[in-house]
Amino acid sequence: MKNMQPNMGNLDRGLRLIVAAVIAVLYGMDKIAPPTSNILLLLALLFAATAFLKFCPLYVPFKMDTREEKGDK
Repeated sequence: MKNMQPNMGNLDRGLRLIVAAVIAVLYGMDKIAPPTSNILLLLALLFAATAFLKFCPLYVPFKMDTREEKGDK
């Protein structure tokens, strides 16, 4: 990527982490069957990674930025 400037706000990051945690718990409890479980686990890992990096590559082409204050880093 040319420039990984943060483009995710706290609410966006929090929601992604909650969804990732719910998927991880359901996966751990064997409540979702393969291959759906594998796809959802991959999605959970992507959500967690983007939340920790504060950057979502899918936001770039759409020029989206969910930060409350655009100066957040």
